[in-house]
Amino acid sequence: MTTLRVAMIGYGFMGAAHSQGWRTAPRVFDLPAEPEMAVVVGRTADAVADAAQKWGWTESATDWREVIARDDIDVVDIVTPGDSHAEIAIAALDAGKHVLCEKPLANTVAEAEAMAEAAERAAARGVRAMVGFTYRRVPAVTFLRNLIAEGAVGTINQVRASYRQDWLVDPEMPLAWRLQKEHAGSGALGDIGAHAIDLAQFVTGLNLEKVSGTIDTIVKERPLLDSGSGLSGTAGAGKGQVTVDDIAIFTGRFESGALASFEASRFATGRKNALQIEVSGDKGALAFDLEDLNSLQFYDRTAPVDRQGFRKILVTEAEHPYVSGWWPSGHMLGYEHGFSHQVKDLVEAIASGTDPHPTFGDGLRVQRVLDAVERSSENDSAWTRVAARVPVQAG
Repeated sequence: MTTLRVAMIGYGFMGAAHSQGWRTAPRVFDLPAEPEMAVVVGRTADAVADAAQKWGWTESATDWREVIARDDIDVVDIVTPGDSHAEIAIAALDAGKHVLCEKPLANTVAEAEAMAEAAERAAARGVRAMVGFTYRRVPAVTFLRNLIAEGAVGTINQVRASYRQDWLVDPEMPLAWRLQKEHAGSGALGDIGAHAIDLAQFVTGLNLEKVSGTIDTIVKERPLLDSGSGLSGTAGAGKGQVTVDDIAIFTGRFESGALASFEASRFATGRKNALQIEVSGDKGALAFDLEDLNSLQFYDRTAPVDRQGFRKILVTEAEHPYVSGWWPSGHMLGYEHGFSHQVKDLVEAIASGTDPHPTFGDGLRVQRVLDAVERSSENDSAWTRVAARVPVQAG
């Protein structure tokens, strides 16, 4: 069996999740190639060495350029903050490495365009690139997409999508990198709103054409970060400016004419990780909530009137997407399983010589929606057109 030696650049919260995927996927699914967790890269030698030992990487390193130049590395997995995505991804693709890059693809449209163009050049040489919109691979989400494609809701009239969290409600939460534009690109809009946008376009098969939105920063100054882990941290001395948004609310119109509403918030008190989408059509409706990720809600408008109503579909059967590799019916999956499904799809695409999805072109499409929302907010929420040109590699 072919071995794919993987280098992961970055080792924070997403590093732990991606490590779970690389470690578990080849033990659950019958993959056409064997991923090998070769090296994890970070800036601090002791910390990245600890991460390598904890998560199962063979070695650690502190210079990503040296690692990318190695002949024994086949895949580069990028889980760094957004300000370094473009430089690392383009260098890796130009060096002939397959690339998995966390979302959002970049911090700016210009960076995302350069990355998508690099992916096009690489694809011509058989090198593959994928962006990590992992929630596509929750079995219930993939199944929801399949049902819509089969016509379960009929003609789509309206979409409601939101991603709400509350981890910034406390004004004393320290100033982590996700709150600094130079590192994160944007706040709630890019970090979690990107997921809602991608999900809406993925499940409907429609692209957003224009948007009207407002973004706002609720807490504009926070304690400087002393130490951090995941989304939490310990405050140090002094204060710093928050330079990204805390909340984004916008309306979108798809190319079909259907309307959509979106919300991305880190100030939704009581909502821990509530990524929700509801698609309404003339024949029915489907709804999903990440905080109840093993099920869907389905309304069949074609049923007799006296039997209509939303009903729950438990998405844990072997016939459902990805589920056959896991447990018996009714035995639930969790957040981490999507990362194993991501590895499965990427490895299968590399082995078959096809572009994995979502492509860098898909990531660029989302980046252009994010940019249009920001431009709309700066222009009194005026309707703003999403740039249309997307590289050929887009799915």
